[in-house]
Amino acid sequence: MGSSSSKPEASQSSHVWKPSSPVGVSQDIVESLQSSNETDTSRAQTLELAIQARVASELRKLEAEESAHLKAVQDKISELVTGDREKEERQQNSRQAVSKEVEALRARLARRKQLKPLPDTVEQARGDVVRCLTENDRRPLDCWKEVEAFKEEVRRLEKGWVEKVVS
Repeated sequence: MGSSSSKPEASQSSHVWKPSSPVGVSQDIVESLQSSNETDTSRAQTLELAIQARVASELRKLEAEESAHLKAVQDKISELVTGDREKEERQQNSRQAVSKEVEALRARLARRKQLKPLPDTVEQARGDVVRCLTENDRRPLDCWKEVEAFKEEVRRLEKGWVEKVVS
């Protein structure tokens, strides 16, 4: 063991192929294979170089597509920003128009703030629920009758409001 190296010597550069059975290949092909200086490693290196060249070309192609896509997106964004600026400038043209709009919004808000007092029946049902819950603080499920009465009063109030809005 160890008396011979595992790598072939440099003097054995030629490959000789000796078939164990008759071969159906022409002698010209056999001679061209034997006279070829190409080895497995050189073929592997050639294949690796071809693969690297293909990957590099695909990467260049993808980079070109991505840069074109990026440019298109940037152009679209710049158009939108320019359009927004023009729109803002048009809106800021008249200080009076803006102040009128603010006053109109304040008037609408003032009208909405008006709250109407709840009917006495709803207030009484609410009070009954609160009283029951304070009396039965350890057993709130005993107040189901009061809660149902309160829900019914709220349903009546909502129904009246919907009828008023729809008609």
